[in-house]
Amino acid sequence: MEMDKLVALCKRRGFLFQSSEIYGGLNGFWDYGPLGVELKRNVKEAWWRDMVAGHDDLATLPGAPGPYAMTGLDCAIIMHPQVWKCSGHYDLFHDYMVDCRESKKRYRYDQVQGRWVEAKGQRIFVAVPSGEKEDEQIEQRALKYFNLRAKHAEELHWDGPVVSLTTVKDFSQVLGPDAKELGTLTPPREFNLMFKTTVGALGGEEDVAFLRPETAQGIFVNFKNVIDSSRVRIPFGIAQMGKSFRNEITPRYFTFRSREFEQMEIEFFCHPRQSPEWYRYWRDRRYAWYVGLGLAGERLRLRDHSPEELSHYSCGTADIEYAFPFLAKGEFGELEGIAHRGDFDLRSHMEGKLVRKGNELVVEMGPDGKPRHKGSGKDLSYFDDQTRERYIPHVIEPSAGADRATLAFLCEAYCEDKVPDENGKLTERVVLRLHPRLAPIKAAVFPLVNKDGMPEIAQKLYRELKREFNVFYDDKGAVGRRYRRQDEAGTPYCFTIDGQTLQDNTVTIRDRDTLKQERLPLAEVAHRLHELLR
Repeated sequence: MEMDKLVALCKRRGFLFQSSEIYGGLNGFWDYGPLGVELKRNVKEAWWRDMVAGHDDLATLPGAPGPYAMTGLDCAIIMHPQVWKCSGHYDLFHDYMVDCRESKKRYRYDQVQGRWVEAKGQRIFVAVPSGEKEDEQIEQRALKYFNLRAKHAEELHWDGPVVSLTTVKDFSQVLGPDAKELGTLTPPREFNLMFKTTVGALGGEEDVAFLRPETAQGIFVNFKNVIDSSRVRIPFGIAQMGKSFRNEITPRYFTFRSREFEQMEIEFFCHPRQSPEWYRYWRDRRYAWYVGLGLAGERLRLRDHSPEELSHYSCGTADIEYAFPFLAKGEFGELEGIAHRGDFDLRSHMEGKLVRKGNELVVEMGPDGKPRHKGSGKDLSYFDDQTRERYIPHVIEPSAGADRATLAFLCEAYCEDKVPDENGKLTERVVLRLHPRLAPIKAAVFPLVNKDGMPEIAQKLYRELKREFNVFYDDKGAVGRRYRRQDEAGTPYCFTIDGQTLQDNTVTIRDRDTLKQERLPLAEVAHRLHELLR
């Protein structure tokens, strides 16, 4: 599937629009249209239903070490600045960037790829932004730099495969991604990804605050509040959905990497001795969730992090990844991370910012001998009144992106095939094979023609279904064209009122994927739709 076709469909059918488009747009920000907002809401509701609202607190689910409870939160986007200092975001939440002195463009250091090439007695590193068809772009730029035609490509002598710019020590021989001369890239430097804002009217340095870069910290600082107010016992999870903000250096790949996005996160608190088992449970369960909603096959994978990738506090991390069509062949993009975070977060907010010292985490001290970023001083330990044991719980964190999940479901669902028209001739159609739980519109209702009482029956059925489902009514154009419009919207079922309805009170139900049509009594439509969407 070509990504530009999906992007065009999203604009044409009202899934996604560029934010502030009439003013030229704002890079890294996107608006969800009428169908897009329904699709994303369905993704979030499926997650909340499956992980939180529908969870049986008394049952032991397959693979789980035992029963557990689930509850939810909705925390503020702007929090006390000390939260981000103790969590490490204030000091460590940054990417490295490089600037081009010639093009005046900025790039994320680790997202520039290139290859060494030699021609006409000169050896240079040709750089391009990482993405699709890197080899082709690199060759074209090399030919242009050495003033060679395509037929003389054999004069280019390549030295090694495509590698990251981070492997290059000397930038003097680097041809920047948009430069015509060598050596125009600046040395890499840190760029903090948090958005700054001001709280209050004075606007001084002491009034600086930040838009949250993740939803997790709001859960940690409310750990005691949840225990005291809801009387949950460990093990239990706290779930939250909400907006987060990261000032990405180079937002790209449609909604995959944007500056405003929505997260679906769980912080699962458990006894330290049971935490490895709970980590494996959540890793496997979250992977199965995507499979159950239609992401499967070679494009989806579960990848455990190598020891070199792990954060200093992590006891284990796995990523659920999807092979998005905008990535190079064989590359995967992260959908969700499942991290065993130990007791790092709760201890940080108790004591202060933690750093690794030998085999343990200790409070980081400043030059004055005092904690560099002082914690709250509040006791965030847990006391088990049955075992009489007090401890700081370990945390398992499944953290998913609602926007990335929505994009992955769109990519997986997009399909082009050929179907017969009213005359039996094969015609091409575009169809979104979305799982019925995720489909923006659950069913469409059509009168075959606008006469003979068919519209009245169709409208009555539409209003009956509309009480429970998001249903669409369409009486414009030939019924075949109406089917095609619903196929593009991902609508799984269409109900048509025709001449036979007037005779025996039956309607035609048409399946989006199989194209099979069958008749059922008008009175059973709502019940059948319930069964199909269950």
